[in-house]
Amino acid sequence: MSDNMKTISELRERLVERATEDEEFRVRMLDDPKGAIKEELGLVIPDGFTVEVHEDTTDTGHLVLPPSSALSEADLEMMAGGGYWDDVVRNLEGTMWVT
Repeated sequence: MSDNMKTISELRERLVERATEDEEFRVRMLDDPKGAIKEELGLVIPDGFTVEVHEDTTDTGHLVLPPSSALSEADLEMMAGGGYWDDVVRNLEGTMWVT
């Protein structure tokens, strides 16, 4: 399966795995998530979409909540891992760029 056909959860898992194994990549993910994602997956995230990366520490953890219920059921399902990166970007900008 090509990267643009994997679910968001699968791509997220790949990024976390790489960041766990490669400290330099981890630093890039924290400093420049879009650049690191492009490097690892070949995906260009549009300017209108923000990617934030947070690192758990020994005294701080992060919980990511799903988007507000103001989104449609289809949007919620897609963001919950049922969709694909290209679906997310297509919904935001109408185009997906893969390098």
